[in-house]
Formats: sequence, C-alpha cells, structure tokens
Amino acid sequence: MRIFLVGFMGSGKSYWGKLWAQKHEVPFYDLDEMIEKTTGKAVVDIFEKKGEAYFRKLESAALRSLAGEDHCIIACGGGTACFDGNIEWMNEHGLTVYLHASPSLLLENIMKEKEKRPLVKNVNEAELLFFVQKKLEERLPFYERSKIRLRVEDLGEKSFDKIIS
Repeated sequence: MRIFLVGFMGSGKSYWGKLWAQKHEVPFYDLDEMIEKTTGKAVVDIFEKKGEAYFRKLESAALRSLAGEDHCIIACGGGTACFDGNIEWMNEHGLTVYLHASPSLLLENIMKEKEKRPLVKNVNEAELLFFVQKKLEERLPFYERSKIRLRVEDLGEKSFDKIIS
C-alpha cells in the first residue's frame, strides 16, 4: 500500500515517515528531498529564485512520479495537498494520513528548523504564530480530505500499525 503523509510543516511527516518505513521495511520518500536531488537546489532556494508556483509544479511532478511504487511511505510537503488536485490524486492512488497538530506545537517544531522553511525564514515568532494559524485555516479543507487523521501529540512508534491493520 502507498501511504501519503500530509499536514502542515512541522507536523512530523518526515520524522514519522522515516521511522515507520524503517520499522516496516518499506521504502520512504520525502518529496522535498526528491526535488532537491533532482534539481540540485535547496527548496528554500527554489522558492526564493523561481517562486512558489514553479516549486508546486516540481512538487506535483515528483508526487506523480511515485505512481509506480506500490509499497512505500511518502512524506509530502506542507502545501502538497492544496495544489494541482494533489489530494484527490493521492486519495485515488493510496492511503492519505493527515498528521494533525495544534498551532502551538507546529510553531515549536518550525522554530527548530526555521532556516530550512522557505515560507517562514524571515518571520519573527509572533508573526510566525499568526502565519501558522492563518495558513492552517486555509489548508485545513484539503488536509481534512485525507482518509485518516492522527493527532501528532498521540503519535508513537506503533501508531503506524493501527493504520495498516
């Protein structure tokens, strides 16, 4: 089964995806890493030099390139589900899992890696919390189309077992 992890930046898609894939001995793909490998550029540089629209095209192409992978876990970017009919495509081609987290937890996690996050790189903490709340509100209708919803605060190594059972 192809499993797509969706949710806001800082929700732990890459962290949990890698852990669960390793535990269940299935391939793990991170869309951002795939794009960086393909282009030879960091996601933050693509955003800054080519813009978000260009990045979203690369992201959709990377996502669809995994159509032939039958058993894997894919960590999607925070906005992947919201563009180009991606959430519908993912629902047709696998199991979508929304990793839901509170804005305060997301803020805490984002602050740890702020420089790697193109949309928030130059924002202070107060502005960042407002940004997270606003963007999360915009993206929620897409995230909620996922087939499964898991609270990040409740996740553990065995959480994935419940998804596949």
